[in-house]
Amino acid sequence: MFEEASEVFENMFKSSFPLTFIVFLPAVLILVSPLPAEAAHEFTVYRMQQYDLQGQPYGTRNAILNTEARTVEAEQLSRRCVLLRLADFSYEQYQKALRQSAGAVVIILPKNMSTMPQDIVQQFMEMEPELLATETIVPVYFALEDDELLSIYKQTQISSSSQGSSSAAEVLLHTATANGFQMVTSGAQSKAVSDWAITSLEGRLTGVGGEDLPTIVLVAHYDSFGVAPWLSYGADSNGSGVSVLLELARLFSRLYTYKRTHAGYNLLFFVSGGGKFNYQGTKRWLEDNLDHTDSSLLQENVAFVLCLDTLGSGDSLHLHVSKPPKEGSPQYALLKELETVATSQYTNVSFSMVHKKINLADDTLAWEHERFGIRRLPAFTLSHLESHRHALRGSIMDMRSVSPSQNGAGEVTAGPHVDLKKLSRNTKLIAEALARVVYNLTEKGAPGDLKIFTEQMEEQLSSVVDWLTAQPRAAQLVDKDSSVVNTLEYYLGRYLKDVKRHYVKADKRDPEFVFYDQLKQTMNAYRVKPAIFDLLLAVCIAAYLGVMYFAVQNFVFLYNILRRVTQPKATKQH
Repeated sequence: MFEEASEVFENMFKSSFPLTFIVFLPAVLILVSPLPAEAAHEFTVYRMQQYDLQGQPYGTRNAILNTEARTVEAEQLSRRCVLLRLADFSYEQYQKALRQSAGAVVIILPKNMSTMPQDIVQQFMEMEPELLATETIVPVYFALEDDELLSIYKQTQISSSSQGSSSAAEVLLHTATANGFQMVTSGAQSKAVSDWAITSLEGRLTGVGGEDLPTIVLVAHYDSFGVAPWLSYGADSNGSGVSVLLELARLFSRLYTYKRTHAGYNLLFFVSGGGKFNYQGTKRWLEDNLDHTDSSLLQENVAFVLCLDTLGSGDSLHLHVSKPPKEGSPQYALLKELETVATSQYTNVSFSMVHKKINLADDTLAWEHERFGIRRLPAFTLSHLESHRHALRGSIMDMRSVSPSQNGAGEVTAGPHVDLKKLSRNTKLIAEALARVVYNLTEKGAPGDLKIFTEQMEEQLSSVVDWLTAQPRAAQLVDKDSSVVNTLEYYLGRYLKDVKRHYVKADKRDPEFVFYDQLKQTMNAYRVKPAIFDLLLAVCIAAYLGVMYFAVQNFVFLYNILRRVTQPKATKQH
């Protein structure tokens, strides 16, 4: 670089001095600049949820972005792309951007959530429902932090903070000299996705001993949910529930293989889709089986429906019911067996029943068992969560992670995670209680500490949880040909009979749900100067050219002055 600059200087002084000085000097200054900078940075962004449910719109309504970046420190955010880091994020800052009609909001997340303090993770989890409840036309994106994006954020933050300087001259000077960033998305405007099919799966184990056997239905929804679909991995809600259901299918298929252990109950397994959208898959499955067919296990003797939801952590289990079971009923038998197994075999587990009536006035149902309760089928949900309003059930923070660790300051830095030991314990507890009901062991005098399943389940559960959390499972991303559906169908087919798919599409005239595309895009951050810089640069160039023109026109006059100044004084003669 410097050799090239020296050649330019040499050529400049060999030719006409004024012309080369005017033309080549700016080029040389640019050439030898010691601060080359990245002109653009490309990164992936994930848009906030956009969907309609029962005619009510949720989330952001826009996907187009082409505006200059600012941080919340700036006084004016109108038509600007507001950058926010999760570490500094607050709902008040988000509302400030919306009130000032920001052009967009980009929330920067750390690549490793375990580096975030638990209080920040919990705070964001609780804010996610509020973000979705506020419908906005402002595009809202999430991006994973890297070195370049962090550098852009810090430079933008410095530029935004300087706007509050007390001196107008300082603001003007900084505005003219600071670097800015133009944020541009490469995708198109979002539009509704037509004919999207939500897929559910069913399989069964047929009992022995007659045609009119009671049926036990085991249900878990597989889709995940969070403020951004492409970041929704749903490790605990409801990856853990699906893992338990698949493990129960494996365990009981072995028992139903042998005549000595072939029970007098039909077991019907249902993996539902659209669970996070008011259980649309379950709703259509019930309609198909109860209203549109003459032959279905659901139309016969249903002992009870057990829904599995969020079972991967905690030291408590709650049986959520819409109507307390009557003594002597099969559902009451399961309740007592769960209590017996928890008391006799897992003393560290706190088991309780939570009664909550179905509120049809709510926009969405609380638990999946309420879909069955509306159709007068005895059902309940088993979960380690005491309330359906827990933030973990719909958060992008619900991901597969390591156990909590401590940082140098002694703070716990891991967010929500699936504890395989507790997931395995809960699976065994449920399997033991279910087996005691199926084989009527209590009435046969079997002790409460009798263990039917003695094998280790952690390795099997770990592989299933790892697979489920390897990709986001938001309902908008899982179509009928996705690997999630295909793998679930294959897994169920290994252990169950009559595995079938069930599809649900929104009604064209009055759609129950509407999904939108453009949920994942590429964003470019271009380094730009503000508009005032162009004006200032034009003034400087004009002044420079004016001075050069004056110097050329009066070159002889300036040359004589220069000679008189630089000519050495004549020495006196003696």
